Amino acid sequence: MDVDALRAGTPGCRHRIHLNNAGAALMSQATLDTVVGHLRLEAEIGGYEAAQAAAGRVAAVHTGLAELLGGRPDEIALFDNATHAWQAAFYAVPLRAGDRVLTGRNEYGSNVLAYLQAARRAGAEVVVVPNDEHGQIDTSALAGLIDDRTKLIGLTHVPTAGGLVNPAAEVGRIARAAGVPYLLDATQSVGQFPVDVEEIGCDFLCGTGRKFLRGPRGTGFLWVRTGLLERLDPHVVEIQSAVWDGARGFDWAPGAQRFATWELNYAAVLGLGAAVDQALNLGLDEIGKRNAELGDRMRGLLEDTPGVTVYDLGREQCAIVTAVAEGVPAEQVVTRLAESGVNVSSTTPAHQQFDTEDRDPPPLVRFSPHYYNTEDEVEHAATLIGALVGKRL
Repeated sequence: MDVDALRAGTPGCRHRIHLNNAGAALMSQATLDTVVGHLRLEAEIGGYEAAQAAAGRVAAVHTGLAELLGGRPDEIALFDNATHAWQAAFYAVPLRAGDRVLTGRNEYGSNVLAYLQAARRAGAEVVVVPNDEHGQIDTSALAGLIDDRTKLIGLTHVPTAGGLVNPAAEVGRIARAAGVPYLLDATQSVGQFPVDVEEIGCDFLCGTGRKFLRGPRGTGFLWVRTGLLERLDPHVVEIQSAVWDGARGFDWAPGAQRFATWELNYAAVLGLGAAVDQALNLGLDEIGKRNAELGDRMRGLLEDTPGVTVYDLGREQCAIVTAVAEGVPAEQVVTRLAESGVNVSSTTPAHQQFDTEDRDPPPLVRFSPHYYNTEDEVEHAATLIGALVGKRL
């Protein structure tokens, strides 16, 4: 991987040390040119006309995402964000009073709210599977909790507030053996390291373009296993997702298109496609290796910094690193590092509500390097937070 060339092709690298890729990564110049080029075309010939001219390239976005995930193009639906993609899958699973949804302690905050809404509306039961000794979902406990009432297993692959990588493939083996649909939130993992739906064994997978894929904001996607479609009832129907039968009924569109919406931000979609192509060209194995090295380096430096406590869980960890700086609130750390030209972010307990029932973490500073970052940038960020804490000790 030619890091210097990648940085030269990333305008943001000239101005900032960007360690907030779990929030929104820096787009490459090629992706930026794709987005701006389509916006210019819309201005020149009209939005509908530009979409028609780009129809083949839009179809190629489905093909690229399918290759990235190990699925098929007709199993992909496009959305404006990952949460809407996740909701399209979750609310399509029929739930009644007494049905059970199993999930983990590190589930993303929006997903948790949807589970609680399902409990309120339908009387479904939300069962939180405990963590094992490593802080990841306890797969033995999960297997023991499945019964005839279990209608869905929902898991966040990589949480928003830590470097944990949940054992998604082992959960998939358990779900397949039990015949229970399995919804994987891969928002923080797709683009960070290889993610293959067949190896994992999930039935749904959602992701976003803006994070480790380095695509534009306002893009998301859903993969749905074809064999599960007839068991689902999408919660939204419109002229893109269904066909009127000429009377008082309709038929669902084939494949994952039944989850799609007619209106799209085509400039953003094409930008997503450019970002996916870049990831495929670089190779997810190489990307994953590089990211793991940077994450380990970031984590090790922070662990060795007096006054800094790292909060990451899991047997396997990734390029997201969360920490607390003694005596300095997380938001203040974010602000002070930004003043020095370093982008990081913070998390709050509301981002992972079920986690608060177990270990109750405080607001955390989140560092998330990506393959275009350098070792020097990681070391500089660690030095800055060390200096910040040192003034308070």
